[in-house]
Amino acid sequence: MQNTPPTRIVLIRHGETAWNAERRLQGHLDIDLNAEGERQARALAAALAGEHVDVLVSSDLARAAQTAKALGDKRDQPLYIDGRLRERCYGGFEGLLYAEIEQHFPKEFAAWQARDVDAVLPPGKNQGETFRQFYDRVVPAILGWAEDNLGKSLALVAHGGVLECAYRAALGLPLETPRDFKVLNASINRFIVRDGKLELVSWGEVDHLRPAVMDDLG
Repeated sequence: MQNTPPTRIVLIRHGETAWNAERRLQGHLDIDLNAEGERQARALAAALAGEHVDVLVSSDLARAAQTAKALGDKRDQPLYIDGRLRERCYGGFEGLLYAEIEQHFPKEFAAWQARDVDAVLPPGKNQGETFRQFYDRVVPAILGWAEDNLGKSLALVAHGGVLECAYRAALGLPLETPRDFKVLNASINRFIVRDGKLELVSWGEVDHLRPAVMDDLG
């Protein structure tokens, strides 16, 4: 193990959806990319076209898989799907605007905003997860892909919550601390895994999304 080079991971949040744009909570609800999200996915694929990727993996939700497919098509690479990389399930919060969540579920909303990581969410179409349950699903999934591909380069396309969990794991941040870092659509976030632990290399690369960058290509 000592002689194995670290496994490199590019962790990517999916492109924008209409619900992202209006701050409507998606969770496990399966929402497609909007036109801007599709543009972001194409820009992302172009930005990463020159980088070597051994394995391309996506969450099973459409917004992530569509983003990942743009990458895979650009490099003629197979796409692996892993449901463990789904966004957190928010139960009865899903499909609502933030203001509507506060109105309909004031107690649960307050616990969520207070970072109660074991707070149970109200039931909805899907069964909600506590933040701790979500973290305990996501981080082992990421590390599992690294363990199965030691010394290789992976691109994982997932969701804002998944990126948050990886960031916290890499920096050793307690789950209860506020999310005082941005998690941006179609952002490039780089990690390595060494001796079974995530380490952060860079966070929140989005220069590839600026329209001026696209114009320069013309």
